[in-house]
Amino acid sequence: ALQGAKEGVVLSLYTVIPSLFPIIVLSGLLSGSLMGLRINVLRPLGRLCGIPEGAEGLLILGYLGGYPVGAQLIADAYRQGCIPKRAASRLMAFCSNAGPAFIFGIAGLAFSSQWAPLALWLIHITSSLLVGILLPYKEAHACHILVGSKYSLTDSLNRGVRIMASICGWVVMFRVILTVLARWVLWILPNEAQIIITGILELSNGCFELAHLPLEGQRFIVCAVILGLGGLCVLMQTVSVTGQLGLGLYLPGKMLQTIFSFLLSYACQSLLFPQGERVCLPIGTYIFTVLLGGMIYWYFLRKKVVAICR
Repeated sequence: ALQGAKEGVVLSLYTVIPSLFPIIVLSGLLSGSLMGLRINVLRPLGRLCGIPEGAEGLLILGYLGGYPVGAQLIADAYRQGCIPKRAASRLMAFCSNAGPAFIFGIAGLAFSSQWAPLALWLIHITSSLLVGILLPYKEAHACHILVGSKYSLTDSLNRGVRIMASICGWVVMFRVILTVLARWVLWILPNEAQIIITGILELSNGCFELAHLPLEGQRFIVCAVILGLGGLCVLMQTVSVTGQLGLGLYLPGKMLQTIFSFLLSYACQSLLFPQGERVCLPIGTYIFTVLLGGMIYWYFLRKKVVAICR
């Protein structure tokens, strides 16, 4: 446990804080200016996804900021009265994502292809947008948007420090859990299963473990999947920053995004890697994944959306 805590602190200092802290401070400065600003170029996409008019800036910052910046900004907009709870709950399903700093700077280290990180980012964005497009009750785009409160640089810095403290605390805790599991449980499992479980529990550690997979196609698919899911550590970080809003549709949205990420990454690997580095799965796996995605949508996501909107 002590060794895991030390590794968690090192991971926080050298990876998590450099990739997240500057964008958290910047997003705090920009969120007040973007909230209520009607971004015409994003308006068609906002209508497709049911984003409240004037809240398109949340989509931009949710894609650039990284986990859990998007969730934090949605919760802030809800607390300030800029968007209603129903709209905030919908946005939680697809507006909190891994940022390019993490994907290019950390996840991309596992690949020899210079195009792999860009493909991962595009797959990540596409899969989340598909979730937003599929969500019902898109009348939220007609909601009235108030102009959000603007943060000063000092306020943004202090807010960023508080958020980073919570994020790093969860990273250290999950690193301790992973170290204990690796000693007593995970060593029994095959190497591939260990890496997947690690990524499901904590995203950063899962990305670092990708190098132990023999095929780049395997790394690409597993990386896309754990990026889409976010992992249990990111889930707890999200809970810690959303307050009274709660998770909304975050969890079922991430489950569906994971399905889309798997399907898209499996299809794209043939364009990125030579024949010997690709993964070939039975057609039954593909069919099962599609059916699983349909079940998640109809029995979890859609049902919860209807309940919230009523």
